[in-house]
Amino acid sequence: MLVDGKWVEKWQPVQATDEKGGFVRQISGFRNWVTPDGTAGPSGERGFRAEVGRYHLYVALICPWASRALIARKLKGLEEVVSLSVVEPTLTDQGWRFGTYPGATDDPVNGATYMHEIYTRADPHYTGRATVPVLWDRQRRTIVNNESADIVRMFNSGFGELASTAIDLYPQALRGEIDALNDRIYPALNNGVYRAGFATSQIAYEEAFADVFGMLDELETRLRDVGPFLFGESFTETDIRLFVTLVRFDAAYHGIFKCNLRRIVDYPELSAWLGRMLAVPGVRETVSIDHIKKGYYSIKSLNPTGIVPVGPDLPGLDPAAVRLASQSSPSAP
Repeated sequence: MLVDGKWVEKWQPVQATDEKGGFVRQISGFRNWVTPDGTAGPSGERGFRAEVGRYHLYVALICPWASRALIARKLKGLEEVVSLSVVEPTLTDQGWRFGTYPGATDDPVNGATYMHEIYTRADPHYTGRATVPVLWDRQRRTIVNNESADIVRMFNSGFGELASTAIDLYPQALRGEIDALNDRIYPALNNGVYRAGFATSQIAYEEAFADVFGMLDELETRLRDVGPFLFGESFTETDIRLFVTLVRFDAAYHGIFKCNLRRIVDYPELSAWLGRMLAVPGVRETVSIDHIKKGYYSIKSLNPTGIVPVGPDLPGLDPAAVRLASQSSPSAP
């Protein structure tokens, strides 16, 4: 991690724990917002006006938080507006690295080798982990935001007429319900798999494990009752937030994070929903199972040998799921 702008030790997945030995995630440190006219967003300062070519997104294909932003960028038609760099999947002693691994890129904006260099360009005295996603402002030469939830909402509405209006990921009528469900899924499942995988005590692991499968059971019932998506016919940001966890579950979390009570393929409703999500135009191409497996199984503290499992691959697309997805959600531009 970085301390006062200096890389001080080999990368470690756990930087802080609670009194039970539970994994504590770092709070995002950059919280400015892009808005159509440059006015201040819900947090941060003004001056980040939506413009073609001004902003650059840094992501890792193994990372669910980064993948949230990548999917929103795709569905909102911002690929020609916000440029993109993808780090390599293997976590090095200095964290995320740019390079030539298939599917990864270099950094044409800042010429960095490691992601932590982006952070010190924005703040020479930065202390903390160098996480993804990062939304970078070419004009002001700084990080706009490194919180995935904010970036998804910026892509949904912050770019105004530069973004597609074919889909609204955060519709006004559902905002209260979306926020409430997000607030329940995040600690129990999105972060719950990490709390299980990076627990440093048995009790912390078992508590996280129970949260993960309690939420999966609840969502299985919810989809049976209200499907095809989490809010019926409405495809929202909550579907994206769930998708990025479930698409990694059988390939990574079931094994490397010890979340092995059941797989997603053992849940009929969640499996069908996952198929519908993969059939939404633009979503499947944001997923790299190769990067996901290569990345998670490169975490030395969990897998010292670095051996990557052969399976599983992404589930096949059921033609019925493709038809239902095309009927139930707008096409990505």
